[in-house]
Amino acid sequence: MPRRRAHIAMAGIPAVSHVLPSLEIIRELVSRGHRVTYANDPAVAGLIAPTGAELVPCASGLPVADNTWPDDPIAAMELFLDDAVRALPQLRAFYGDDPADLYLYDIGAYAARALAESQRRPLLQLSPTLVGWEGYAEEVAAQLWQLPGADAYRAKFAGWLAACGATTTDMEAFTGHPARALALIPRAMQPHADRVDTDAVTFVGTCVPPRTGEEGDGWTRPAGAGRVLLVSLGSAYTHRPEFYRRCLAAFGGRPDLHVVLQIGKYTDRAELGEIPPHVEVHRWVPQRAILEQADAFVTHAGMGGCGEGLLAGVPMIAVPQAAEQFMNADRLVELGVARRIDTEDATAEALRSALDELLADPEVARRSASVRAEARAEGGTLRAADLVEELLAG
Repeated sequence: MPRRRAHIAMAGIPAVSHVLPSLEIIRELVSRGHRVTYANDPAVAGLIAPTGAELVPCASGLPVADNTWPDDPIAAMELFLDDAVRALPQLRAFYGDDPADLYLYDIGAYAARALAESQRRPLLQLSPTLVGWEGYAEEVAAQLWQLPGADAYRAKFAGWLAACGATTTDMEAFTGHPARALALIPRAMQPHADRVDTDAVTFVGTCVPPRTGEEGDGWTRPAGAGRVLLVSLGSAYTHRPEFYRRCLAAFGGRPDLHVVLQIGKYTDRAELGEIPPHVEVHRWVPQRAILEQADAFVTHAGMGGCGEGLLAGVPMIAVPQAAEQFMNADRLVELGVARRIDTEDATAEALRSALDELLADPEVARRSASVRAEARAEGGTLRAADLVEELLAG
């Protein structure tokens, strides 16, 4: 397909788990000669800059820096609405005189959809997590609307939609029914995938760099290392020193294992005590590069980690920490590639036994390879970029 240089805008929120999944798509679009602007909080500028996209500063009030989200789901949803109200004037200040040919937007970036609709421009949602299915409103969402504060939230959202210029004025349609979306997750992780509207949603799988796993991608398996185990709880729920100590007790004294332990920015290495031989401890690691060379993965079952684990074909121990991670962990078990251990049950003995069982089970190896092949066939970054260009051409 002949390509024309277009102005493509991406709008996101400053949560790392929402920024990382689409970065390779942005990088690929820039490499194809498009002008790509990216509206997000300056706090994530360091993640965006290497893609070559132009940062459009858009200050956010979401509590991602200190991870102080309210327990009440309605209160958490209202934070996203308030952020959209705050973001829309900032987006208009930049894109009012320089509108994009196409707007890409994260599921939490409501203001971008409102802007695109008010400008009558095409838009495409990039979903880093599960998408809705036929019956979702009745089976899941309806339970939220029974909670205290739900009516006031719905009224507030409806009032904003009526005033912001969006053409979609029904709140549930606006937040849950994109006209077109790319799901940046393996279809295997999607609940009720057979009931997802594939006219609106395309599963492209986890989007990774083409060179993942090759020399120079950020991590090299040490010479003489036994089996490699990666332990990571992602980017948010990482202040878990007791859990890390249990992992060290479970795996650190085994000469047959080389352990890479990511502890994030909230845990002090000194809290872990003595670090056994054959254990690397880091605040942040090149997860995809390690997984391509790993034999097993202890994960919090965030969607990004699940997708990268499936793409690498490694068996997993899922230790969910919050939100949809419990559902994700159960899905990994259903796929036959993981064991789930809740945090309170994650003793050194339980972790060690789960790893030994996974590595010794030929059916786990077979299922991991099968799901890996399915995930890679979804196309990832290149297919996603192709679909963006098809939308531009159409």
